[in-house]
Amino acid sequence: AAAQGTRWSMDPGWRFTLADPAGAEAPRFDDRAWRPLDLPHDWSIEGTPREDAPGGGRVGYFPGGIGWYRKAFRLPPGSRGREFRLEFDGVYMNSDVWINGVHLGRRPYGYIGFAYDITKHLVAGVNVVAVRVDNSRQPNSRWYTGSGIYRHVWLTIADPLHVGHWGVS
Repeated sequence: AAAQGTRWSMDPGWRFTLADPAGAEAPRFDDRAWRPLDLPHDWSIEGTPREDAPGGGRVGYFPGGIGWYRKAFRLPPGSRGREFRLEFDGVYMNSDVWINGVHLGRRPYGYIGFAYDITKHLVAGVNVVAVRVDNSRQPNSRWYTGSGIYRHVWLTIADPLHVGHWGVS
């Protein structure tokens, strides 16, 4: 049989704050006061346009800023011995991603998808993804960009023998 994989939507059940709290990457950080939401999400469009917005007319006078997203999840049954990849279809902009307090990486800019192998950082119980998004340096575009995790997020679960991320060449 061919090696098989499963792709799970991670869009439902996130928590969000438009702030930059210290320690929000830690698994035990208390995010209960944060707003629950499902992805995709754009916090700029939720704001009030202002003539003095740092991005000006280029971004429709909407606000930027720094926001955090967090999601707690458990691995599906039968996933022991498999490999896991967390895939982001789009985050605008300058994102840092953690899983269970481990910094996975920083993605500058925001018009490209990216993924992290999270296999060795997962635990048997509750796992916590934290994403810091920094769209505070304005202006940074010729048009409206939005802010946040504006596309889907996926958890790809694969057998140890599988085609690598983004296929073969």
